[in-house]
Amino acid sequence: MTAGRPDVFRLDRLKTPIGIALFVTDGDGVLRALDWEDHEPRMRELLRMHHGAVELKNARAPAAVKAALSGYFRGDLDRLGDIDWRVNGTPFQRKVWHALPKIPVGSTLSYGALAARLGAPRAMRAVGHANGANPVSVVVPCHRLIGADGSLVKYGGGLARKRWLLRHEGVEV
Repeated sequence: MTAGRPDVFRLDRLKTPIGIALFVTDGDGVLRALDWEDHEPRMRELLRMHHGAVELKNARAPAAVKAALSGYFRGDLDRLGDIDWRVNGTPFQRKVWHALPKIPVGSTLSYGALAARLGAPRAMRAVGHANGANPVSVVVPCHRLIGADGSLVKYGGGLARKRWLLRHEGVEV
């Protein structure tokens, strides 16, 4: 934020096999949010919670960001790693969000297993809350977290999208 004025972020859209993705980049071309068109109010609320007052302008995202996202949805699953992203949140939330991309494509992990990896084995619910507040869906792959019994549980974009994303990445669900 500059001298009382809100930061200006760019809002772009991408047609995907599971709906229109909304993605927000900052002035440096860094991804700040990714969500689905039918969940735009939640995306805007997460942006407000994490960044305060921001101005969203409909504008093209950097070509490299759009190309990487398009590549992922076409099947080049490693392209997500090409996208720079930045999040604000509590230290624990950021710890969770930075751990999610370390779950390999084609793999899943339970909330409890991720909590244990983070050195907080009893923090399953906190991991779940952080996962639910992830502002950068898909790129920060919150869809790779599942229940301890292997069930698909909670996904901000809906369980049908979670199922599609996991199958797209080669996970049998």
